[in-house]
Amino acid sequence: MFNQYEDIMSVSDVAEVLFIGRNRTYELLNKGLIKGFRIGRIWKIPKEAVQDYIRSQSCLK
Repeated sequence: MFNQYEDIMSVSDVAEVLFIGRNRTYELLNKGLIKGFRIGRIWKIPKEAVQDYIRSQSCLK
């Protein structure tokens, strides 16, 4: 699932993986539910942070 993505993902990449819109992705980042960092106005999201978010939402905790 994540093999085609770089270790640092863009907002568009995260939205694609999670099947959500870019606005919802920004919302998750701003709330700290997905850990990421900004360089200027551009968000950079570690692939591991997205995987952690998916695990945290799983009913198989």
